[in-house]
Amino acid sequence: MSSDYDITDLDDFARQFVSKEIPKRLWTHGAHLAVGLWHVNRYGPDEALARLRDGIRSLNEHHGNINTESAGYHETITRAQVALLADFLRRSDAALPLVDRYAQLMASALADRGVLLRFYSRERLMSNHARAVWVEPDLAPLTAAGLTGMFAVADSP
Repeated sequence: MSSDYDITDLDDFARQFVSKEIPKRLWTHGAHLAVGLWHVNRYGPDEALARLRDGIRSLNEHHGNINTESAGYHETITRAQVALLADFLRRSDAALPLVDRYAQLMASALADRGVLLRFYSRERLMSNHARAVWVEPDLAPLTAAGLTGMFAVADSP
């Protein structure tokens, strides 16, 4: 899966996120994953989640999108993606530059916009309750290890 543009400098892209310089048209799924991967790599999953919560809400508002119970920031999607990104980073080759691991991520099942529907029913994931607070998966445990082919490069001997 490719994004609408090339992200080749994750440090600069993360800086643009924090300073709300990412244009709305470029705030895509791939951009969310790039920012998430950078934050999890830099801060670990717990601090990354706190920073991403604030940053996504802030960027949404900067773009004129209101964070409500039915639109904008989504707690369960963000927290689930952070967990999957942390698992991806644990399994990937830490000696590779982060931008190369991002390329691997974008070529994996994790980049699929519907990946969370392997763990959640659509009704549960897209509920207002799941947008507001963390909701546990109802279909399968949340782990990246079971996604077919996801770590083909990272797991090979």
